[in-house]
Amino acid sequence: MSIWRVPNYDVLEKCTEDILSLIKPVEGDRNKRIYAIQELADTIYSAGALRGASVKPFGSFVSQLYAKSGDLDVSVELFNALNLPISKRKKQDTLREVRRALQKRGIARHMEFIPNARVPVLQYVSNQYGISCDISISNYPGRIKSKIFYWINTLDDRFGDMVLLVKEWAKAQNINDPKNGTLNSYSLCLLVLCHFQTCEPAILPPLKEIYEGNIMEDISGRAYYNEKHLDEVCSINIERFRRQNMGQRNQSSLSHLLASFFHKFFRIDALSDKVISTYTGRLERIQDNPRWMDKSYSLFVEDPFEKPDNAARAVGSFEFQDIVNAFSNASNKFVSDAHALTDRNGLLSLLCTPDVGSKLGGRASASRYTNTLVSPHDRFL
Repeated sequence: MSIWRVPNYDVLEKCTEDILSLIKPVEGDRNKRIYAIQELADTIYSAGALRGASVKPFGSFVSQLYAKSGDLDVSVELFNALNLPISKRKKQDTLREVRRALQKRGIARHMEFIPNARVPVLQYVSNQYGISCDISISNYPGRIKSKIFYWINTLDDRFGDMVLLVKEWAKAQNINDPKNGTLNSYSLCLLVLCHFQTCEPAILPPLKEIYEGNIMEDISGRAYYNEKHLDEVCSINIERFRRQNMGQRNQSSLSHLLASFFHKFFRIDALSDKVISTYTGRLERIQDNPRWMDKSYSLFVEDPFEKPDNAARAVGSFEFQDIVNAFSNASNKFVSDAHALTDRNGLLSLLCTPDVGSKLGGRASASRYTNTLVSPHDRFL
């Protein structure tokens, strides 16, 4: 791997600290989510048609990778004495019942029901707490993924901070919107994970060393998965990784990791024949696995827990160019433009949304892409 240096990370380091100070949740943000969960639970309990159901959070709240402005993912778990799989039609009908219950109690606004999504979902904003909630039904895969990422997050504090920074940057660049053909937050999280797996020395292990199963195969034919067993497996494997890597800790600063993240993916368009696999912790060739060749994608970020699914399947061919430009622009600033790293306003404009940037004294406008080339070579690409 070639070694490249930038003149000064001090201003970038201060910018990342300032951004995190605004977007990282505090105790009050956590409490609002707990109250919103209880509000939904009370609504569920009040509806006769939903008797016996329970409410379980998952997603970034459980993995502790959420920002102050982040959505809250909640799974309504149906009573299922026979432990049988729940049909998509049943999930759709249940979400309609939840919608009626929320309407009756008058506690939600901006409700949107998306019944034909891969995972049917009901979205709304809590009137009292201002939290955006996404409700799905008996979402065991989502809950299991969240717990695994919780365990991954315990390995290194820089991982959670990087996820928040990359999500904020992606929002600022308008490439964090799967409804409009760009990246979902899960894909961004996997890209950060891949970066941490391929640093030298590696910060995080391949996920097969933490959890080697496949969620959809593990829960096939049943509607329940033993989460206690999952916690035990992850805990044991995390400790094994810690013991094996004592004295070999990667000491890179957060600002260096952020700069090298953009550099690593600055030619993300060169990965058309590759799969970004956090399960194995490396790039894989699509032709090496027949299951990856069923469909053609602009970008393939394998879902490590539902192989061979593509977590970035929503990325459109036209919108992919915006993603390419965003990475190229960020990498160019950090690698090729020494002045950019001393320009606080420019960094804030690049890395955070206008709302966050304005609170930090930066220009209240998002940066524009420039399709520039970056010369340093990186072994990853």
